[in-house]
Amino acid sequence: MNHDVTTGRLPLTPRRPAPRWRRLASPPVFHAFAGRLVPWCAGLAAVLALAGLWVGFAVAPTDHQQGEVYRIIFIHVPAAWMSMFIYLVAALHAGLGLVFGTRLSPLMSRALAPTGALFTVIALWSGAAWGKPTWGAWWVWDARLTSELILLFLYLAYLGLVSAFEDPRRGDGAGAILLLAGVVNVPIIYFSVRWWSTLHQGSSIRFDAAPTMTHTMLAGMLLMALACWAYTMAVALARVRCLITERAALEAQS
Repeated sequence: MNHDVTTGRLPLTPRRPAPRWRRLASPPVFHAFAGRLVPWCAGLAAVLALAGLWVGFAVAPTDHQQGEVYRIIFIHVPAAWMSMFIYLVAALHAGLGLVFGTRLSPLMSRALAPTGALFTVIALWSGAAWGKPTWGAWWVWDARLTSELILLFLYLAYLGLVSAFEDPRRGDGAGAILLLAGVVNVPIIYFSVRWWSTLHQGSSIRFDAAPTMTHTMLAGMLLMALACWAYTMAVALARVRCLITERAALEAQS
């Protein structure tokens, strides 16, 4: 171990630069990174949506039980998936912000929540449109429908709660607690058709069983799910850029 002969102190070792993924946790760095991703995600969403709609409505065969009305599955199922997935991701970011005090995480929760609420509305609306010809009613207090409606209320409650605080950091903390408490509703939505006797059909795709549909139907559904995912990325990244700018302006004024 070498000493500096002039001072008798150990020489300072240069710090290694932080990994790129850790630098992205900085809101200014992420702002620039997100700006480059938004157009790519938006373009990918458009291409995948066109492909998924074409496969689902023009290529996939007619269902032998439900006829043509089943095709709403290509909108309903991806929207329902995304409504639950986005909530879990938003809750994860909220938890990271609450535990580790990261600055970007609560902004990501705020950016994701409106899109999650939108997909929940689409899932409920398309489910009602599907239920009318198959069940004979627009709405029944089915376990899955009711728990999906509760998910919408959780999204709306979170958006209202974080907007009610003048101090955005206090709003972030209160919203994080609400999101984390509501996570218990997501497995209830998913497993409701197994736990209770319901009118709602079982899951179209399960991890412990083969799909109960043709490969063409499955391809159309997966394309639409990927389109919804790419759309969520584009919109959330664009929204978080606005939130980063707003938060920086508030911090500069204080």
